[in-house]
Amino acid sequence: MKPNSQNYCDVLIVGAGPAGIAAALTLVASGQNVLVIDKAVFPRDKCCGDGLTTGALRILEMLGFDPTTVANWKVCSDVWLRSPSGREIQLELPNSRENKTTQFAAIAPRIELDNALVQHARARGVKIIEGCAFTSVARQTTDDITVATDSQDVYKEINAKYIIAADGMWSPVRKAFGASQSGYLGEWHAFRQYVSNVTGPARESLYVWFDADLLPGYAWSFPLPDGRANIGFGILRGSKYSVQDMKSLWPELLARPHIRQALGQDATLEGRHTAWPIPARVTDTKLSSGRALFIGDAVCAADTMTGEGIGQALLTGVLAGEAIIGAHKQGVNAVRKTYESKMRREFFADHRMSHILGRVLQNPFLTRGVLRIAGSTDWTRRNFVRWMFEDEPRAAVLTPRRWHRKFLKRDGAFETSNLSTSN
Repeated sequence: MKPNSQNYCDVLIVGAGPAGIAAALTLVASGQNVLVIDKAVFPRDKCCGDGLTTGALRILEMLGFDPTTVANWKVCSDVWLRSPSGREIQLELPNSRENKTTQFAAIAPRIELDNALVQHARARGVKIIEGCAFTSVARQTTDDITVATDSQDVYKEINAKYIIAADGMWSPVRKAFGASQSGYLGEWHAFRQYVSNVTGPARESLYVWFDADLLPGYAWSFPLPDGRANIGFGILRGSKYSVQDMKSLWPELLARPHIRQALGQDATLEGRHTAWPIPARVTDTKLSSGRALFIGDAVCAADTMTGEGIGQALLTGVLAGEAIIGAHKQGVNAVRKTYESKMRREFFADHRMSHILGRVLQNPFLTRGVLRIAGSTDWTRRNFVRWMFEDEPRAAVLTPRRWHRKFLKRDGAFETSNLSTSN
């Protein structure tokens, strides 16, 4: 196949979610010929809490993304945590310095965010084919690989030097490379629904409720513009409630007085609820195989303590792109080695720390103690909320190479003198 043919590329990315788009933008910026395929047609929804941590926001800014392209982007700085004892703690993320406003937390509906990222990537020169699903590996040689898709046109077969699998927890690419995880159902399971006519404090503030029966899981309400919110809860598999219990638990959870008070008596559920598994076992999964690098949910990169995954997905995409850029001249083994080294450096210590902290949160008494300490002084409130939203890596205290003079003092993302924190 000739290198200039339409279905030839340096890197084929399967999946146009945040992980895949982050990889594509990183690669295109260095001159790589990239093709992205996705079985969906955008805009498409993705069941998610819609929350963006500081880490996610900084990567989006680095990738040149413009948050104003997301109609219902909501900047948030006011955070309320509720202890199993019923004690509530108000925390405020910083949002300004020297007359400039920066973002440390935001909420963006995935149907809008993912579509905006696809459009941003296209504007940066990334070729994206929608409604085109990976089906199999057709051929492999010592120099490249050919994959088959369900397309009926020129993209029925695509030839590439490398494949980046950003195709989710049950990644067909992983399966094709013999790296699938049979019977794997994820560490977490989450349940979400949108709500409108929010008149209580959850209209503007972000809430996380650590109710004793949900631990180490939690319930949340993330505000959106125009009196809407994303509300839901997550449970760890093997905890008090099973996945089958979630649907019946949902109305009882919504009726709890503290949740009803936060939403307001007139809050109204929209549409249907949705649920999804969350893969969070990056230290125990295969990171690459053959000419394929696995990223996002395909590499099980979500935070094992909170289930948060957008920031992690974006980072894995950037790391995969950087590995190919930096090592492709040395061959596929060098690319895989570089990527796996980057993943271990950026994820493994934090994952293990999150696992330890998650075990602490299984105990209501210990959870109460942690939140009491977090809310005890101005210093603990200020720094706990920054650490909670990943202003710094979770295990930074155990990884001295990541210490720096501005620890927990950096600005957020998308600095502007005119940005409103309330949308």
